[in-house]
Amino acid sequence: MSDFSFKQRARYWFDNTMSKGTKALIGWLTVITLALTALGGALLIAVDRSEGVTGNLWTSFAHILDAGTILGDDTSNLPFMIVMFTTTIGGLVILSSLVGVLTTGLDAKLEELRKGRSVVVEKGHTVILGWSDQVFIVISELVEANESEKDACVVVLADRDKVEMEDEVRSKLPDLKTTRVVCRTGDPADPGDIAIVNPGQAKSVILLTSDEDDPDAQLVRSLLAVTQGGDPLPCHVVGTVGESRNLPAARLAGGRAAHVVDANDLMARLMVQTCRQSGLSVVYTDLLDFDGDEIYMVAEPRLEGRPLAQALHAYRTSSLIGVMTQDGRCIVNPPTSAVLQPGDRLILVAADDSAIALDGSEPTIDEGAMVSVADAPNRPERTLILGWNAKTPKVLEQLDQYVAPGSVTDVVTDHPEAAEAVRGIGPTMRVQGLNFRSDDTTDRRLLETLGPGSYDHIIAVCSDDVEPRIADSRVLVTLLHLRDMAERSNTRFKVVSEMADDRNRSLAQVTQADDFIVSDKLISLLLTQTSENPHLSQVFAQLFSPDGSEIYLKPADRYVRPNTPVNFYTVVESARRRGQMAIGYRLASRSKREPDFGIVLNPDKAEQISFQQGDKVIVLAED
Repeated sequence: MSDFSFKQRARYWFDNTMSKGTKALIGWLTVITLALTALGGALLIAVDRSEGVTGNLWTSFAHILDAGTILGDDTSNLPFMIVMFTTTIGGLVILSSLVGVLTTGLDAKLEELRKGRSVVVEKGHTVILGWSDQVFIVISELVEANESEKDACVVVLADRDKVEMEDEVRSKLPDLKTTRVVCRTGDPADPGDIAIVNPGQAKSVILLTSDEDDPDAQLVRSLLAVTQGGDPLPCHVVGTVGESRNLPAARLAGGRAAHVVDANDLMARLMVQTCRQSGLSVVYTDLLDFDGDEIYMVAEPRLEGRPLAQALHAYRTSSLIGVMTQDGRCIVNPPTSAVLQPGDRLILVAADDSAIALDGSEPTIDEGAMVSVADAPNRPERTLILGWNAKTPKVLEQLDQYVAPGSVTDVVTDHPEAAEAVRGIGPTMRVQGLNFRSDDTTDRRLLETLGPGSYDHIIAVCSDDVEPRIADSRVLVTLLHLRDMAERSNTRFKVVSEMADDRNRSLAQVTQADDFIVSDKLISLLLTQTSENPHLSQVFAQLFSPDGSEIYLKPADRYVRPNTPVNFYTVVESARRRGQMAIGYRLASRSKREPDFGIVLNPDKAEQISFQQGDKVIVLAED
């Protein structure tokens, strides 16, 4: 093949130069302007202008930049007029081209800014990868957590338009207090896009559940992109999987820096615990959000070498729930005879870390007010599950670990996948029987034939075979039917309901169900807490597990005499003697009032309270 001609090479070089964008175009216009100026100056010299080289060049340049200059020209010199007219026409072409280039370049820059592709120059910020309804809960909690900081930053990377994300955040979270929210557009599973949000200097990285058909696969990709893209991250990474079988792969992808939670398993545990004791979800919500009481880990050298029984009463406005040992083991509700070792940290419930302080005074305990009534033995229970979703198999498995032998659970739903799933789960049940009926749970006649009053617990599940809005509507219809049936028969049904959207919870209050669980909200709160303190993942893993100690709401008359004024030191001591740790109480008279529904967590231990019939003490106990 013959060599390329000079013309072809020149054209190729010119094309490559022009493809470099606005800067190259401006450069070429500058070169053309200088060339036209030089040509105009040379022609003026040729037509016998006597202003000299500098003057002729300036005259030529002035006509190029300002077309109005031609009106002041000498009209008696025709050659001069022709040269200036030609130069002015060339200048108009150059200026119009320059305006077009600048406009196009500015539009391109604005579009680039809109795409959100510039690198985030922040340190100590929180990175959120992905976009869903969870993002607003997470950001709102981070705003509360960062309220004591002067200039906190949250960076969101999602495959959405940057401006749209910022507008939506401002619309739903108008008061960000001291926190700035920065949005960037990119793939949360692409290492190159993730580098834009500067995770290497972030405080933590939160991976949100995506809306894809296989969100767990997206999570694994994001974990690999975040943790395997170079040097190990100094921050910790948190995320959730929807299916337990994907948990090992996610933890392997995340490595040591990642804290991955099995969302369905966690919510199933909470639903089972809550259906058996009303008000528990309010307790967990209070512990998980940053508005109210939270869990802190503090070193207390002045208590080292002393039994935990002393630490239990050493804080007036904080409640001891466990110990984080120096070797990283989390022990919830440890024996109070154990001695606090050097390097151990106390796990406390407190309103704020600034509120954690040793009282210094000797607690007053009313020995005469304490009682010790044994818990009633477990008996077979009947549970009714209305509806079906991906968490329901886990609910059945967890129920089997809590209920007494001889218990029975009935599942009623028209979900297309439920029948086959129940047939597979049935043989694995150890202590409870399992029955299934395919029917519409919103049918009043069906509910009446089931006899809901004969069940110890009723769980209304939000189905996942329809849109969340429709699923919540169906749950509300079911709950209203149950409420009406309870009023007509003058009986009380113990009902716990799951809602897909937290905004529908206020609507559901009219149904007078005992408790409502909003899975996405609780998972979002857990992710946020873990992102701020990764050690809390161990604490909540133990609290949600059927093994070991969990949170229970037990009748107050098993600890102190009813209708007798006592301080909470006395309640704590009575619980300690039973191998339990008291952290609050629930007043039956306020159990229907928002927002706490009678729950008082981490009360001032010196304040007096008189418990009435139906009041509960919130304790950490083995069972």
